[in-house]
Amino acid sequence: MVMKTSASFHLCLIMSSRSYRGIPSISASARTSSVTSISSNAKNPLFGEFLVPLSSKMDEASKSLKNAPMRFLDALVNSTFRFTDQALHPSESNFAPVDEVSEGIEIHQIQGAIPDDFPEGVYIRNGSNPLFGALHSTVSIFGQSSEIWVEGEGMLHALYFTKNSSATWSASYANRYVQSETFKLERARQKPCFLPAIEGDSAAIIAAYIFNYLRYGKVNKDISNTNVFEHAGRVYSIAENHLPQEICMENLNTGNTWDIGGEWDRPFTAHPKVAPRSGELVIFGTDAKRPFLVIGVVSADGTKLTHRVDLKLERCTLCHDVGVTLKYNIIMDVPLTVDITRVIRGGQLIEFEKESYARIGVMPRYGDAESVIWFNVEPFCLFHLINCFEEGDEIVVRGLRSPDSIIPGPRLALNKYDSEGSELTEDNKSMKQGTNEGFFSRLYQWRLNLKTKAVSGEYLTGTDFSLEFPIINNQYTGLQHSYAYAQVVDSLTSSSANYEKVNPKYGGFAKLYLERRDNTEISGSDLIKMQYHWLGNDQFCSGAAFVPRVGGSHEDDGWIVSFVHNEKTNISQVHIIDAQRFEDAPVAKITFPRRVPYGFHGTFIHRNPMM
Repeated sequence: MVMKTSASFHLCLIMSSRSYRGIPSISASARTSSVTSISSNAKNPLFGEFLVPLSSKMDEASKSLKNAPMRFLDALVNSTFRFTDQALHPSESNFAPVDEVSEGIEIHQIQGAIPDDFPEGVYIRNGSNPLFGALHSTVSIFGQSSEIWVEGEGMLHALYFTKNSSATWSASYANRYVQSETFKLERARQKPCFLPAIEGDSAAIIAAYIFNYLRYGKVNKDISNTNVFEHAGRVYSIAENHLPQEICMENLNTGNTWDIGGEWDRPFTAHPKVAPRSGELVIFGTDAKRPFLVIGVVSADGTKLTHRVDLKLERCTLCHDVGVTLKYNIIMDVPLTVDITRVIRGGQLIEFEKESYARIGVMPRYGDAESVIWFNVEPFCLFHLINCFEEGDEIVVRGLRSPDSIIPGPRLALNKYDSEGSELTEDNKSMKQGTNEGFFSRLYQWRLNLKTKAVSGEYLTGTDFSLEFPIINNQYTGLQHSYAYAQVVDSLTSSSANYEKVNPKYGGFAKLYLERRDNTEISGSDLIKMQYHWLGNDQFCSGAAFVPRVGGSHEDDGWIVSFVHNEKTNISQVHIIDAQRFEDAPVAKITFPRRVPYGFHGTFIHRNPMM
């Protein structure tokens, strides 16, 4: 069996017994109450007998009338819009979706050994697994609109680590779709229903907004495909366009949406942060309409929203991450914006405004909009922070910065050694890996002085390798630390020749020595020391997480775990890499009996909470 009961995992029975929020159904007794009242009060029994079937017919007619607008809208959409599958290039084969596993699969093929002091628990990763075989586009009289590469229904892939009574390891694998309400709706209808509403011709996007809202009460699907996080002993799946969905770790069943006792009624960041020492969860939600960005603080026990504030931004910034320190929340106001009025004017919904402004906000944990200290910085794009911490009068902010945005989707040359992929940077060193300068992501550090209001910044990594999906030992979130890790961009796959939309792939990992400088890479620079762990030809990773060693005494005492796929053999594995012997071969490679697609973020859920 895959799923084993544990005191540290919340009970799935409790989850399944809760009622789902929503419109209550009308019971059979309630539906017939009007008929009973009429027939019992009628003086003439024959008249009463006549009213019973008449009332029933009226109920049927009423339901038909109520459903008529929906049927009309469905017919209109079906006759106006044609759904098409977005084809995958051969180099994108492992982005294709897979079927659900009906039962957990025991893993028997392990090369090397799972370390004895590896913790029991679940390594779980989220990612896009589009229903009906592919991401979709639509063509209509309004033009074309398409789902972008970060869309697609969320599927969880979980590897369970269990120690037997004989102190030997067993491993098992399971996957499951996140059962959002929109997922259940489309699966019940056995076809795509929501019109793509992010990228495409402006008229088609506006039409998608209108029809989706009229038919389903929302403009986009609840995809829940980006991340998995834990708070107060509960585990949640999340994408930032909707609320978190609670997940039972014993069987990957989807429970209720988490609206924090009805106190949070807007989208929810895919990267909430646990504040150091207090254990509170700092969250935020962006929206295309005012208020554009709202910050929230959730109690350490997860039962209440203890603080909520509108930051009163003047634009909807596609802010993907938030930082925390001991006393502050860190807000990244970048010029990657969502603007409905821009669509009406004929532009795109999501756009990186290179000529606009960028700033970083430092907000006391329980501050208001007026308490935020804003530091103006050079415009940049950033999806993932590495960490933030306080150092004297300064706030240190570290993140992976690029000059442009890979969302909604870049257009790059197919050949990764094409001239477009080897432009010269400000350091006069060529970019590699087929990533042009605009999408090349490097570690950057800002220092924000709260006393003088001065800001300084510098790159800490060079231009040899683009980095993304950073991770740290989460015990150091919001605190000064020495190490970070990231996936190294290997290539950007192309769906056709010349310039087309692409999906990034990652051919290895980097270990960042944040407190050690290494001047050997570029003469005159002051970059940090780095080590690399390469996967080999045709092998790519996703969803890496850091797992601390049980009883470990150092920050980097633990392992990097990650899903790895070999595109030549079509074999998927999980690799366990000793973080202190980073360049060595993995200590274990766990091979799955089936393919696991590339995904986004992963985490490790401990069976027994670490002290």
